[in-house]
Amino acid sequence: MGASSNITEDLIEGCIGPGGGRLDKTLAEASGLSRERVKALLGDGRVTLDGKSATQASLKVSEGTPFTIRVPAAVPAEAVAQDIPLNVVFEDEYLIVIDKPAGLVVHPAAGNLDGTLVNALLHHCRGQLSGIGGVARPGIVHRIDKDTSGLLVVAKTDRAHEGLAAQFADHSIERAYKAIVGGHPLPITGTVTGAIGRSSSNRKKMAIVEEGRGKHAVTHYRTIERLRNAALVECRLETGRTHQVRVHMSSIGHPLLGDPVYGRTPSALRPILQRLQFSRQALHAAELGFIHPVKKEKVHFVSPVPADMAALIDELQN
Repeated sequence: MGASSNITEDLIEGCIGPGGGRLDKTLAEASGLSRERVKALLGDGRVTLDGKSATQASLKVSEGTPFTIRVPAAVPAEAVAQDIPLNVVFEDEYLIVIDKPAGLVVHPAAGNLDGTLVNALLHHCRGQLSGIGGVARPGIVHRIDKDTSGLLVVAKTDRAHEGLAAQFADHSIERAYKAIVGGHPLPITGTVTGAIGRSSSNRKKMAIVEEGRGKHAVTHYRTIERLRNAALVECRLETGRTHQVRVHMSSIGHPLLGDPVYGRTPSALRPILQRLQFSRQALHAAELGFIHPVKKEKVHFVSPVPADMAALIDELQN
C-alpha cells in the first residue's frame, strides 16, 4: 500500500493507503516507521485518526483515513553514567532494589536526558545491567512516576530481567502503596476495577476507559487511618498500569493530595500543603515482594513513608 505523507520536524501526517487494514501495520507502511515503533507511539497516545486519539494497534482502519503521528524528540542512543547517590535496599549479582526519592526520573526521555535513575545505576553497577530494556532503559523492568517515592527492582542480568518480567506479567509481584487521599473513602476497604488507557481528551493523562480499549486494572484499597479531611490508605495492586493508583482513587472521588493531574486538593487542606511545601502526589511504593528470578527464594522489602509524607500525616492528625 502507499500513502501521502508530509514529514515535518516531529509530525507525520498522511492518509491510510489502498486496502486499509490493521492500524499498526498500515501506519508503519504509511509512515516509514517500524511496526514496533508505531506500537510504542500508539501506547504513548501520540497517534490520531481523523482527529481522534487512537491507541489500539489491532484496530481495523479504512483506506483514506487521515492520520497524525507525533514523534517525540530523539534521546541519546545511550545513557551516560553519573555519580548520583542511591538508597540501595538490596543488591546481589542478579538484581538491585532501590528506594527511589520523589523527584527522580527513572529513565532518560525528552526533557530529562540525564540525572535519572538509569544514569545513577550505570555508575553504581559499572554498566552491568540487563540489556533487554534497550540502551536508554537498561535493566528497567518496571517504573514509578517521577514524583512518587519508593521501592523499585532493577535487573542486572538478562536472566533476572526475564524472570522478573514474567512475574509482573502474571501479576504475582506483591506491591503495596501508601497514599494520602482527600476525604474518607466509604466503604473503608474496597476494590476498584476499571480498564486504564490514554485519555481521549488529553494524551498526557490516563483515564478509565471501556474494557477492550485500555488495559484491565484492579486496585484493592483499605483505610489505615482517618485524618482531618483526608485518609491514609494502602493500595495493593493486582495489576500494574500507568498511574493506576492515581486514576483509580480519583475515580471513586478520593484523589491523592498534591496530585496536579488527577485531582483537586480539598480547599481546607491547600494552606497546609502550601505551608509544608508539599507539591507532589502523596504516593509511596511501600512494599515490594517477589520470587528471586535466579535463586527462587521469596524476597520482600518494606520502605517507611518518607519525611515529607510523614510530616503531612502528622499535620493532619492534629
